[in-house]
Amino acid sequence: MPVRSPFSEGQILLPWLLPAGFLLAWLFISFIGVIPAYLLPSPGEVLKAATSYIFGEPGSAPYAGRFYADFCASGLRVLSGFSLAVLIGLPLGMLSGRVPFLQRMLGTSINGLRAVPGICWLPLALVWFGIGLKTTVFLVALAAFFPIYLNTEAGARQVSPLLLQAGAMMGVRRLRGTFAVLLPAAMPHIMTGLRLGLGISWAYLVLGELTGVPNGLGAVIMDARMLGRIDIIVVGIILIALIGRLSDTGLHWLLRTCFRSARRSA
Repeated sequence: MPVRSPFSEGQILLPWLLPAGFLLAWLFISFIGVIPAYLLPSPGEVLKAATSYIFGEPGSAPYAGRFYADFCASGLRVLSGFSLAVLIGLPLGMLSGRVPFLQRMLGTSINGLRAVPGICWLPLALVWFGIGLKTTVFLVALAAFFPIYLNTEAGARQVSPLLLQAGAMMGVRRLRGTFAVLLPAAMPHIMTGLRLGLGISWAYLVLGELTGVPNGLGAVIMDARMLGRIDIIVVGIILIALIGRLSDTGLHWLLRTCFRSARRSA
């Protein structure tokens, strides 16, 4: 019978140490009253607000039962913007990594645009697209594009030419070699770029939804700020963090399921 190592149980508990410590500190601060409740509600009040927001009957209380509609609206915006960033950033990064002329032509412009804060794009996006889905999708796609492009470009550039030459000697043509040789070899960098892009998509989602859209997790946070509902603001922050973590796990699982090279690099 195999002996279970105590270190394996420790590895399972390790990711939860920091959240547990934060929760204990929050409980202690709320108990001794160092921070007033109108600035930081207690965990019990936040849990009560979260229960009403997620499971409550719509209309029975402010924000009750709104979670599903807000989640669907925010999820659609993130999925649309992230997909657009992947469709543009992934092939452009692969080309830039293998074509030095293209990399030199795009490098300065892309790195310059990358330095512009997202808040600077917001007024321009509102003028171009107005308040609503298009503005948020634009901001999310713009934010996710840079890590996807840069990591894909770095991964494609570091693939040894010997691998492509070996594939050519075995009769692998250029297009097939892209999927059979180049893409698997660059997969670790591509996975990093996709996961970074998805994570930053949730951050820019909130920026896009702070413009006055009627629904969405960011819209709830903005509305709660106007009404002084700090508990709902905290609920929104926690939910975005949880959903962002779950979406990252889902993306990781999807890549490992679809690509053998992703399973090897995981």
